[in-house]
Amino acid sequence: MKSILLSMIRFYQKAISPMFPPSCRFYPTCSNYSIDAVQEHGAIKGGYLAVRRILKCHPFHEGGFDPVPAKEKKEKNKSA
Repeated sequence: MKSILLSMIRFYQKAISPMFPPSCRFYPTCSNYSIDAVQEHGAIKGGYLAVRRILKCHPFHEGGFDPVPAKEKKEKNKSA
């Protein structure tokens, strides 16, 4: 699933995106953010983060630097 999503995003970057002028209001671009999110968090959560980011891409949002959130580390509770 993860590799399918990454392939679709890379296809978009190489085949569809060059047909349009650069207009992303965020850094990294939405497609780069999507790749980073899927690689960091997996297909389900990374896909969710990517869709959420794309929905923020409209004229009423200021944009700017918006990195992928770091993966939360789960600490194991060790009883002594």
